[in-house]
Amino acid sequence: MPETILIVEDELSLQETLAYNLKKEGYKVETVGDGRSALESARRLKPDLIVLDIMLPEMDGLEVARILRKEMSAAILMLTARDDEIDRVVGLEVGADDYLTKPFSMRELMARVKSQLRRARLLREEMGMDSTTSMPTHETLIFDNLIINLTRREVLLNDTPVQIKPKEYELLLFLAEHRRQMLSRKFILERVWGWDFIGDSRTVDVHVRWLRQKIEADSSNPTRIVTVRGGGYRFEG
Repeated sequence: MPETILIVEDELSLQETLAYNLKKEGYKVETVGDGRSALESARRLKPDLIVLDIMLPEMDGLEVARILRKEMSAAILMLTARDDEIDRVVGLEVGADDYLTKPFSMRELMARVKSQLRRARLLREEMGMDSTTSMPTHETLIFDNLIINLTRREVLLNDTPVQIKPKEYELLLFLAEHRRQMLSRKFILERVWGWDFIGDSRTVDVHVRWLRQKIEADSSNPTRIVTVRGGGYRFEG
């Protein structure tokens, strides 16, 4: 069954070009031109990947990403017309998995699309998700007073919601799914951020530090996410 891609782009010529090239690669493609239509189509289609422009009528791409990231696990590739670091950072923080700055080549777009879809397949397998639906087969993971709700993409500590960013959630879930296994920084980076992520293992360290501040009783003496000297990290639960 071909993977489904939703294109959200208000520039008609680019929208048609993207759709043509993605269909040629064998993907099932649907297109919309504004933010509100993007929400409706994404909820109906449950796509594997959303190619999402930031500048949209009705509702901008950042708000669309923020809403959809709470509802589904589809990969989000954001498009921006400005080479602006703030746009990229905010986009990644609200839930985008990758971004491209316009203008870009179709070759580069296809490489990013294939990378994100490959990563999404691996995450689905590791999180026990059915390939025909975006919902996990297990709704919650419970570790004493820490609960990870996979359906709502929510983390609770002592029954109180934890304010957690999308990438922190993905990292925590990945660690939790590999409980008591030592995971190298490189392995975590590849699986949570993707093979073609531009960055290094310090990205993992920073996100682990942020997670510890939110879920550990004492972040300076962590007992849930433990550092393995010379190796990486291990989630104890």
